Amino acid sequence: MGQLTTHVLDTAHGVAAAGMQGRLCDGTGDTIASFTTGADGRAALLQGQQFRPGAYTLSFWTAAYFAGRGLILPDPPFLDRIDIHIGVADAASHYHVPLLVSPWSFSTYRGG
Repeated sequence: MGQLTTHVLDTAHGVAAAGMQGRLCDGTGDTIASFTTGADGRAALLQGQQFRPGAYTLSFWTAAYFAGRGLILPDPPFLDRIDIHIGVADAASHYHVPLLVSPWSFSTYRGG
């Protein structure tokens, strides 16, 4: 059974990004789900019948997360929201999208 998951790591503090708000949209821009990462920085977004081939966008509200951690950010913040556009070709597979993020940079990849 295929699924789409994410894991956010706060590289500025060296911890899982617990409590980060996010949104998952389909290829037309319609919101499929809103999510909040758990204590381990993870969120399960889609699985089983809900998970179909196509284009998706994962959005992460990073500035709100870092401000909530007490960091003083410039106005406007350098990275307010990060949008990651992915394509799913095989809905029977596991698509894991880690996000490593600080107020000034981010990196992502397809994990397993």
